[in-house]
Amino acid sequence: MIKEKLMVSMLSRFDEHPFLLDLGPKTYKIGDGPVEFRVRLNKLLSLRDLLNSTTLTLGEAYMRGDLEIEGDLYEVLDKFMSQFGKFSLNIGAMKNLLLTNEGKTNQKQEVQSHYDIGNDFYELWLDPTLSYSCAYFENEDDDLETAQKKKIDRILKKLYLKEGMTLLDIGCGWGELLIEAAKKYGVKGMGITLSEEQFLEFNKRIESEGLQDLLEVHLMDYRDLPQLGKQFDRIVSVGMIEHVGRDNYPLFMKTCTEVLKPGGLFLLHFISGMTEHPGDPWIKKYIFPGGVIPSLREILVDAAEDDLHVLDVENLRVHYKKTLLNWLKNFNENRDTVEEMMGTEFSRMWELYLAACAALFENGGIELHQILFSKGINKELPDTRWY
Repeated sequence: MIKEKLMVSMLSRFDEHPFLLDLGPKTYKIGDGPVEFRVRLNKLLSLRDLLNSTTLTLGEAYMRGDLEIEGDLYEVLDKFMSQFGKFSLNIGAMKNLLLTNEGKTNQKQEVQSHYDIGNDFYELWLDPTLSYSCAYFENEDDDLETAQKKKIDRILKKLYLKEGMTLLDIGCGWGELLIEAAKKYGVKGMGITLSEEQFLEFNKRIESEGLQDLLEVHLMDYRDLPQLGKQFDRIVSVGMIEHVGRDNYPLFMKTCTEVLKPGGLFLLHFISGMTEHPGDPWIKKYIFPGGVIPSLREILVDAAEDDLHVLDVENLRVHYKKTLLNWLKNFNENRDTVEEMMGTEFSRMWELYLAACAALFENGGIELHQILFSKGINKELPDTRWY
């Protein structure tokens, strides 16, 4: 009984949106006003664990089925994430999850643990372009594939491409951006990735599109780029810097500068935080091991050290919420197949990941920035936002 009362007291901090807390024989109302949703705990949670990391403890309980939500998962998480400042995090207790090795071998394993789950899994809920990053919903009624194509088109326009230019994509995924760049602008592109599944699939797509003379892909670490002895007219990196680790941000930016021609353009697209935060234990344990979200200001500081001039900064936060909700819808429409492939606990984990991230973007806990840089001064660009 004492443990139950302490549990109720602990969860009573989340009282801005009244809800019912069902603990089996007894149900408690949290907050004042009309009840908005219901949470059922089939098993009492460890108070120490909740204090060490609220997200890890609640996340694991949801994965196991010890915690159940009545109603729309995203809507409930939206109400919780609006109170994110009330979540507990003991950085000392979580340091083994939050502070991981940033060396090449470990980071390759971390990346592959997420992206090499299987192309057949990602094909179930991504759009046909296999774009696994924030889309751009220019119109309210754009579907996911349209929005992803518009995102790619917007990035390529920002890069001010011309036929015959060279374009490097750091963290190229399954290759859609480079394929479009080659087909629309006639550029020569090179992609790099640490994911073996993406590497193999991108090579297949290059062959099927007949783009062998324009495109190549390498399974390699960004830190090895200078050893190639090449410089590029343009560089793009979409959703990759989040994997390099906070201590490596300066090295990443310096490496990009080294392989970019003077006057060249570099577009960096990344999930960002308002401040420098070590990350979330649940996300790091189950979704993105080693992942760290940079703040906008630390990227700008590092860029200034390498003579990267900021030409444009755009925040696409609301677009990522819409992207994630589309992924969540697609995922749930294929839920039975996912469970057959990966199991029930994995299915609940991935659903929670997509819904929680959408809620975080909705509430500004994380954002999405695109920054366009030039290496030194580029005097050939239009005076206005040409894209």
